[in-house]
Amino acid sequence: MDELDDIFPEIAPAPSQPQEPLPLSALAQYTYCPRRAALILLEGEWEDNEFTLRGTRAHENVDIPQGLLREGVWVERSLPLWSERLGLTGRADVVEFVEGVPYPVEYKVGRRWPRELARKAAEVQLCAQALCLEEMFGQSVMEGALFSKSSQRRRVVQFTPELRAATLATISALRKLLQQEHLPPPAADERCKHCSLLGVCMPELPQALRAWQARQTS
Repeated sequence: MDELDDIFPEIAPAPSQPQEPLPLSALAQYTYCPRRAALILLEGEWEDNEFTLRGTRAHENVDIPQGLLREGVWVERSLPLWSERLGLTGRADVVEFVEGVPYPVEYKVGRRWPRELARKAAEVQLCAQALCLEEMFGQSVMEGALFSKSSQRRRVVQFTPELRAATLATISALRKLLQQEHLPPPAADERCKHCSLLGVCMPELPQALRAWQARQTS
């Protein structure tokens, strides 16, 4: 693990005091929309819609903690993860141990997120799992996979220095967000259409308010 410390010494130093742990899933939420992450973590808001319910059902088969041996590979489902160094906690859907090396696998359904944004959010969350596994088992985790429930296929994700840096930057940005007194502005773009928190967020309200104020002064 020393080689990873050499790569990112200035980004993720060991904390001098305990940090409030961040849920791993919050990193994907923040990547999707900082305001959504703030509503969930700061305001305690959550609403289900068709897509979140589909995601819950997709995880039902992997949310029962158990281990099994399959084709010579030890498989752990719903494995608790944590990183004291980064202040992260959560669960991995599946971790396969290939010759003793952890290999995280995250289950995803066909979310109607913008494709590039969905890919980035999933990869950041998966990479954060890898960072936890590296700290927990003292081994380098160089790749994992995203499993699509709809296609029943895996996509291998390499944990490159660029992806690791992006993940660490997301962790830092999320911590700063949670220290703010105000919610971030709404995205008010294509992300909002299928967001389960659309009714809580009201992304159209600031623009409507500005338009009303403009009419009052005209």
